[in-house]
Amino acid sequence: MKHFEANSPYARDIGAVVHPHTNLRVHLEKGPEIFTRGRGLFVYDEEGREFFDAAAGLWCASLGFGNERLARVAYDAMKNLGYYQIFRGASNGAAIELSERLLALAPCPMSKVLLQCSGSEANDTAVKLVWYFWNALDKPEKRKIISRKGSYHGSTTIDVCLTGKPEFHAGFGLPFPGFLHTDMPYYYRHHVDGESEEEFSQRLADNLERLILEEGPETIAAFWADPVVGGAGAVLPPKGYFEKVQAVLRKYDILFVADEVICGFGRTGNMWGSQTFSITPDIITCAKALSAAMQPISAVLINERIFEGMKIQSDRNGRFVHGYTYAGHPVAAAVALETLKIYDETDMIGHVKAMEPIFLGGLAALNDHPLVGDVAGCGLIAGIEVVADKKTREMFPASVGLPAKLEANALKHDLILRHVGNRLAFSPALIITEAEIHDLVGRVKALLDDTLAELG
Repeated sequence: MKHFEANSPYARDIGAVVHPHTNLRVHLEKGPEIFTRGRGLFVYDEEGREFFDAAAGLWCASLGFGNERLARVAYDAMKNLGYYQIFRGASNGAAIELSERLLALAPCPMSKVLLQCSGSEANDTAVKLVWYFWNALDKPEKRKIISRKGSYHGSTTIDVCLTGKPEFHAGFGLPFPGFLHTDMPYYYRHHVDGESEEEFSQRLADNLERLILEEGPETIAAFWADPVVGGAGAVLPPKGYFEKVQAVLRKYDILFVADEVICGFGRTGNMWGSQTFSITPDIITCAKALSAAMQPISAVLINERIFEGMKIQSDRNGRFVHGYTYAGHPVAAAVALETLKIYDETDMIGHVKAMEPIFLGGLAALNDHPLVGDVAGCGLIAGIEVVADKKTREMFPASVGLPAKLEANALKHDLILRHVGNRLAFSPALIITEAEIHDLVGRVKALLDDTLAELG
């Protein structure tokens, strides 16, 4: 029971806090769900109720919701050098070591690292670097950027333009001109009868090439893609998709930016989603699991070609005029470094690979459920398609209020997950055990059964 008396945490929240992705008017009546502590994959509210968070917060709490080792590293780093900037050639040991480590881990040769504070900042910075690069080559007309429908790339003004979800644009007067969106590689939902995954991939690559030719290849600067489309509910690329897309991009000299904010650091069963799906990007953005979400930090990795262009522009303008106050923050960088050490020491990639068949097999067993149209995933990320008709793939109409029903029934079973329209998305902490996977699958079946009963 929530208490809305004056000076209660609920009343104070309503009086002071604006919550992202929340109906602001409804929140004034409903109030917040206040969490007070976390342990492993579980979080606890103010009344002590335990929730299994199958989304790792926002895809990010890779080591769970509390880590004494990282807390000590943060404490020691804060005592030693609580803050310093890396502007005008200043540096600190943690920022140097973390950048070196990221270059060593990169899925393909990379030259330099720009440390930032969030995935949104990383993608926003990458857009600027794309434009900076083409201006350095005296091709300022190469400015348009192509991403995919259904994709999410961040919440800054520019990132929302990259994002291929109209609800993120509504009310803000966005996107700006020059941001284009091509097909989402969503085989289950968008293939035509009799079309193989390879044929579907070829059709999408042909559509991309058609868009490039219509706009003019000389005007297209870059193509943006996350290896798994998290914003669409964990949609995996079909067979041959990235191979065919990259061939088109190379044909017209268009940069490839891989948004690894969700997929990086083990989520897909490899260190990078780019390795899982054979992507060779020019720029990589990463965040989230970089610090196991224990500190706000992100990074942009650039190859030598991009850095050569940046040097040209730096000479022309006297310096590289870009940066954030907290970029290369010594405490955040120290925590990120320790996180990467934990991944190494515990063989986190090996653990994800060991859990993958249990995780995907457990969810795949739900394919027989009357509401489940499709289950797909890799590593420890997956999505379940909830449908009205398994044969025709027909979706429930908006009037049914399916997302609200799915969320309410998940909470009945003390389960927190991501739902995107008619899809349930799963990205549990990478430390999940076999027993916890079975627990998760049982809760998912229960919420589907309850939803089916409601829908009749």
